[in-house]
Amino acid sequence: MTHLNRRMLAFYGAALVTSLLQAPIAHAQAAWPAAKTITIVVPHAAGGAVDGVARSLAERLSAELKQSVVVDNRPGASGLIGTALVARAEPDGYTLYFNASIHAAAPLLYKSQVKFDPIKDFTPIGMVAQGALIFSVNPQVPAHTVQELTQLLKTNPSKYSFATSGFGSAGHLGIAQFAAEAGLNDKNIPIVLYKGAAPALQDLIGGQVHAMMDPFLSSLPQVKSGKLRAIAQTGSTRSALLPDVPTVKEAGFKDFEFYSWYGIWAPAKLPAPVLKALESATEQAVKSEPFKTKLNGLGFDAVFRNSVDFNKYIVSETAKYQAIIDKAGITIE
Repeated sequence: MTHLNRRMLAFYGAALVTSLLQAPIAHAQAAWPAAKTITIVVPHAAGGAVDGVARSLAERLSAELKQSVVVDNRPGASGLIGTALVARAEPDGYTLYFNASIHAAAPLLYKSQVKFDPIKDFTPIGMVAQGALIFSVNPQVPAHTVQELTQLLKTNPSKYSFATSGFGSAGHLGIAQFAAEAGLNDKNIPIVLYKGAAPALQDLIGGQVHAMMDPFLSSLPQVKSGKLRAIAQTGSTRSALLPDVPTVKEAGFKDFEFYSWYGIWAPAKLPAPVLKALESATEQAVKSEPFKTKLNGLGFDAVFRNSVDFNKYIVSETAKYQAIIDKAGITIE
């Protein structure tokens, strides 16, 4: 065999080995999703707003991908435990993460406890929904309007307390923004932390705490049953679900507008083909009539932002939350 033939044989042999090594990788990417369950980790307890929207999305994603998609609740530490779990997960498209705006806010408050970067350690897939909050009080509180509650709090702030399902949650920051705009000293108004909306609402109904801002999904049934009194809602306009309840803006807080928003992520370094497939499936799910109808009935609007736009939105919302935290002087003791 000549030197030329040996070189050619060596060249083609190396090319064959490279081809064989690359084939499984290409096949794995092209075959996603394989016959394997896709798990969406929700870092909050079942029954709350985040869980409700996540399960609605999981149902539609399962239909779009023709694949089993399940929700795994991993609550604790205002969502930090479940979030850190996904940050360390394999970026293979089978472990996803669903959360609300607390994803951007909690790390600003729990700086010493956060073991992940909310931007660098995740691949945003898309924003899927947003919703206003119901500002409600226990019926025994002698306030039927935001103005009346403001006066009560100014007269005797330590007598009344607010509930929150998590420090850094939309409800927590909404209350902080309200207190700042109302000229209240937020540090003198007790804010009680609960592990989820369900126990917070239970104590609010029982009178152990007195007021709360919370998504429609968990608070509306309590308002409709008369167990809570809605004094306002935080959107720019009134919701058709509570047409007789004014917005906080209408109550005289002209700059007040607050929404919780919800999105889905994967661990960082998700392969581009898998991201593209997930982003497309998420968009189709969010824009489907069943999803929009279901969310509207729960007090949410189906709103899709793609991966790039969602990432920009997270950055801008993080800056907004930092400004609220700084102005209110919120610290975690």
